[in-house]
Amino acid sequence: MIKAILIFILAGLCEIGGGYLIWVWLKEDKPIVYGMAGGIVLILYGVVATLQPAGFGRVYAAYGGIFIGLSVLWAWWIDGFKPDRYDLLGALLALIGAGIIFFAPRH
Repeated sequence: MIKAILIFILAGLCEIGGGYLIWVWLKEDKPIVYGMAGGIVLILYGVVATLQPAGFGRVYAAYGGIFIGLSVLWAWWIDGFKPDRYDLLGALLALIGAGIIFFAPRH
């Protein structure tokens, strides 16, 4: 279970970080090397996600909740965006949903 959570976190950091690098390249006129690095990190995200043991659909459904939570944290820590209680509640609900999807006992 810890390995699965760590893979989700690594995948999320790759996806958000790669997207962020492309964002700052295009929106904040950073050098093209930011965009190229972002593209490489996004490719890495695609590879990291395949390390999960479950099937594609379930992994991506659960990952959606992890992505939401990490995105709120990224915005808070990197962009200086202060999430309000609704941001935090929404992220918490998404994380609970992700946990149910991925870790529910199945036969």
